[in-house]
Amino acid sequence: MKGDSGLWTKQRNNEAGCYAIHNTIGQTQNADSKPTTTAAAQKLASSLLFTTTSTSTFSFVPMLVVFFLLLFASLSTPVFSSPIVSDSGHHLPANQTLRPGKELHKLKSIRAHLRKINKPASSDGDVIDCVLSHLQPAFDHPELRGQKPLDPPERPKGHEKTETAAESFQLWTDSGESCPEGTIPIRRTTEKDILRASSIRRFGRKPRSVRRDSTGNGHEHAVLFSNGEQYYGAKASINVWTPRVTDQYEFSLSQIWVISGSFGHDLNTIEAGWQVSPELYGDNYPRFFTYWTTDAYQATGCYNLLCSGFVQTNNRIAIGAAISPRSSFRGRQFDIGLMVWKDPKHGHWWLEFGSGLLVGYWPDFLFSHLRSHASMVQFGGEIVNRRSSGIHTSTQMGSGHFAEEGFGKAAYFRNLQVVDWDNNLLPLTNLHLLADHSNCYDIRQGRNNAWGTYFYYGGPGRNVRCP
Repeated sequence: MKGDSGLWTKQRNNEAGCYAIHNTIGQTQNADSKPTTTAAAQKLASSLLFTTTSTSTFSFVPMLVVFFLLLFASLSTPVFSSPIVSDSGHHLPANQTLRPGKELHKLKSIRAHLRKINKPASSDGDVIDCVLSHLQPAFDHPELRGQKPLDPPERPKGHEKTETAAESFQLWTDSGESCPEGTIPIRRTTEKDILRASSIRRFGRKPRSVRRDSTGNGHEHAVLFSNGEQYYGAKASINVWTPRVTDQYEFSLSQIWVISGSFGHDLNTIEAGWQVSPELYGDNYPRFFTYWTTDAYQATGCYNLLCSGFVQTNNRIAIGAAISPRSSFRGRQFDIGLMVWKDPKHGHWWLEFGSGLLVGYWPDFLFSHLRSHASMVQFGGEIVNRRSSGIHTSTQMGSGHFAEEGFGKAAYFRNLQVVDWDNNLLPLTNLHLLADHSNCYDIRQGRNNAWGTYFYYGGPGRNVRCP
């Protein structure tokens, strides 16, 4: 009964009532006794004795019988308590009754304390969940239901797993956090993330109008591409910056594209790199991302793990999480190594991050044209220009500086390579440069022994030559 204050008080009152009746009855047995304690008790005693003046032994006996029956009933009546649901939706213990003012204040204090001690998992405000590998979104796909992630494939020949002196990783791991074996880290999606999207259906997807061969949809590029052959993968190291994005619905990204099909509705792409996207993430951090589509961004595919598709196998990399550290103008430079290639044994497209960390794979059945091979590989930057004020956006690409400024000032890609049909890493051939608006964002290619094929790219957007 302890803690059930309301019900306990009610039972104690019943017992007090019986005690008063007993006293009243005792007093009415003596003609010279003092007045009864209450008028109500006296009236009840009178009714029990049939007459208040009777001193007969025969009247006293039924009275005692009735008294003990009442006492037994009051003690044997069960007291029930139901689970109490707090205003947070949690059940309180079954034997606890809320005192509205006191308990509500206590719950508010508890919530305030939890907000104080439960810090975000990383300094960018992300919450990273460690999810059992077989419960990740990919396995909601009918073709993957009931399966488990595949074992690592053979790397392309000529690939060297070497640590760099300053390899970029992610903010959420800066203070030592990690997920245990058998789980994968997934950035938690919030209500605010979804509310920023144009609709729930389009959340986590690029606009339908995105076409690399079109400059009339607000998407502008500065890229190097290679076509005319069959490609089974692409590799590069990408310089990481924090470009300024001036509109919530614009973005700035630097990535690798693996492409097949026409640039019509049958376009297949696999994409990986870093991006700044306030609409998708709610901030201006450069974040590691992936994307895929098999119908030119119409209805299939998505960013990261926001739909069934990409199968993650790594417990150290969170797709969609912020990259750390980042490059600074005339300061230290940081880059991430990325490689996408087709497993010659099973046909799936795998993704490697950094110096040998396998992130996961895109199953081959997701695609039509890419089920066989890619017909183009592309490297570089892309921004969205909404022209919301009738002028060109000031959203930056890369570092926000033109290619001619070079190392430490302009952003770069280095060590560009492709994978051939025999799983060999080879230098690029048949290279082409494309800058949709070179007065806003440009690109310059080079080659040397240390960096192989490389290029600088980017720009500030709106300037005197880009009104």
